[in-house]
Amino acid sequence: MSPMKPPDKPLRFDLHLIASWIEAGARVLDLGCGEGSLLEHLVQNKKVIGSGIEKNESRVATCIQKGLTVLQGDINKEVDDYPDNRFDYVILSQTLQQVYAPDDLIRSMLRIGKKGIVSFPNFSHWRVRLQLLTTGHAPVTRQLPYQWYDTPNIRVITLRDFRRFARKVGYRIFKEIAIETQTANRQGNIIRILPDIRATYGIFLIGN
Repeated sequence: MSPMKPPDKPLRFDLHLIASWIEAGARVLDLGCGEGSLLEHLVQNKKVIGSGIEKNESRVATCIQKGLTVLQGDINKEVDDYPDNRFDYVILSQTLQQVYAPDDLIRSMLRIGKKGIVSFPNFSHWRVRLQLLTTGHAPVTRQLPYQWYDTPNIRVITLRDFRRFARKVGYRIFKEIAIETQTANRQGNIIRILPDIRATYGIFLIGN
């Protein structure tokens, strides 16, 4: 493996919080890892045994240049190849809204990992509600920046939706953080009051 390069960009606020939940030396799989920012941070600062899966070829190349172990492929298919309890944590960061069968993917995450970490944009944020109410158009925000016809997102999720899903399926929610981010998601705040309407993202630590 080639030597790790210094990070090119500051870590996103939500990724800092996710990293804080992971113990040093843990086995970590990052699904839809992008250019490997979180993996790079975890390997350098917590000495995790980290790997990732990413569909985009250029992003995979960037990860490899950083010295990261990343497989190019579809996360829905590649997770089937891992044995049970292969990882301590399986992470799905800001990707759930783009997955065709999220229930199946989360089930696979908790088969191959002892715990899963899931984050996603909160569609019940007050700006989203206000745009729907005042314009009647599909909302466009910093967190959901696409028009309805070119968005990669195939579903919308709220914090309450995910809590209800977890209860229905029987998953345990060990931790939950609602956040509001600014400055291209590099800075942010933890939202404790009225999170369902004030938070731009939710982050959940789940398990069986």
